[in-house]
Amino acid sequence: MGVKVVCRNKKAYHDYTIESKIEAGLVLSGPEVKSLRAGKANLKDGYVNIDDKGEAILHNVHISQYSHATHNPNEPLRIRKLLLHKRELKKLIGKLHEKGLALIPLSIYFNDRGKAKVELGLARGKRQYDKRVALKKKQSDREVERAMRRNHDN
Repeated sequence: MGVKVVCRNKKAYHDYTIESKIEAGLVLSGPEVKSLRAGKANLKDGYVNIDDKGEAILHNVHISQYSHATHNPNEPLRIRKLLLHKRELKKLIGKLHEKGLALIPLSIYFNDRGKAKVELGLARGKRQYDKRVALKKKQSDREVERAMRRNHDN
């Protein structure tokens, strides 16, 4: 069966340097799971906070209301709890106290057992200069690839 990716946070790779990745479970309601299966989610402005109780909380992730839900319509931008092991949480808390690090969602997917998971990235913000350098490198790589393809076809 494999992994079914619902959505990716493309902006995260542009705005941040991802230092490490971690997988976490999501606490969802029934209609939210149905909406995710339909691919109706957006991670663009999402971020993760760790509250006073030591729980990881997902903010600003938009999961649209499921159109066929008869009761309990979900709030699209509601705060959702993440499921992590205690040792993972303690490690994350230690890392997040470093200056300039943030925890952001990179993708939401269903694993091979059908469970909704979110891939989190421990990220450091890029400066404007770094973004321009990365964009130039990407464009030059694309041009080299095109030239190679053109030469190969001839």
